[in-house]
Amino acid sequence: MRVENSFIPVRGVGEKTERALWRAGITHWDDFERAAVGPVTAERIASFVAVAREHLAAGDARFFEGVLPSGERWRLYENFREEACFFDIETTGLDASHANATTVSVHRAGETATLVRGEDLTADALRRVFDDAALLVSYNGARFDVPFLEQEFGLRIDRPHLDLMYPCRRLGLMGGLKAVEREVGIERDSTGLSGRDAIELWHAHERGEDGALDSLIAYNRDDTVNLRALAEIVAERLHEAVFETVRASGDDP
Repeated sequence: MRVENSFIPVRGVGEKTERALWRAGITHWDDFERAAVGPVTAERIASFVAVAREHLAAGDARFFEGVLPSGERWRLYENFREEACFFDIETTGLDASHANATTVSVHRAGETATLVRGEDLTADALRRVFDDAALLVSYNGARFDVPFLEQEFGLRIDRPHLDLMYPCRRLGLMGGLKAVEREVGIERDSTGLSGRDAIELWHAHERGEDGALDSLIAYNRDDTVNLRALAEIVAERLHEAVFETVRASGDDP
C-alpha cells in the first residue's frame, strides 16, 4: 500500500470514510471525485492531495509521518523502501547510563555496514548514517535503540521512523525479533544466538578471543538485514488486510 492510497491523513476523514471511498472505487488520489463526499470534506481532501503530491515528489517522508495516524505509518514503507535505513544495535546492557553500544549495523541500498565501539562507532559516524535517511526502520528501535544512542552519544536522531514491532503486533506477531522471524519463516545464519550471547561475545572480544568480534558483527548484521525481509512481509500482509480486503469485497477487515 502506498501513501497515495490514503485519505485518512485528511482532517475529518477517519477509517470509516476512507473505507467508504475505497469501496466506491476511489482507491488512489487520482481517483478522487468531489461528489463522493460532502463539500467540506471534498475541499479538505483536494487541498491535502495538492500539498501531499509536492511532498511526495520531494521525497519528504517526514510530512507523511506527521499526518498519518501513528498506527498507519507502515503505509510509508512502499514509497520509501529504497531510501530506507534499516538498523539495529548491540549493547552491554539495557541502560545507557551504565552500558555502552558495542556495534551498530545499518542496511541501506543493498549494502550492510557495521560500526564498532573503539574503532569507528562515534557520534559523527552515527550522524552521517542517520541524518540523510529518508526513513529509519527498526524493531523496538523507538523505545530502545534510538534513545540509547541519543543518550550515549549526545545525538538527536530526528528522522521518520517505522518501528516494525507495532505493525507486527497488529498482525498478531508478538515477542522479540527472532520469535517473529521464526513465525513468518525468515531464516538467519547466526541461529541459536541471543542478546545475552551478544554481550558475552563483546566481553570475549575485549579479552582478546579470536573470532568473537566477527561472530558479534555477523549476529548484529543478521538482525539488520532481516529487518528488510520482515518489513516486506508486514507491509504485504497489512496491505491485504487493510486495503485489498475492503476494495475487493466491500467488507471491513
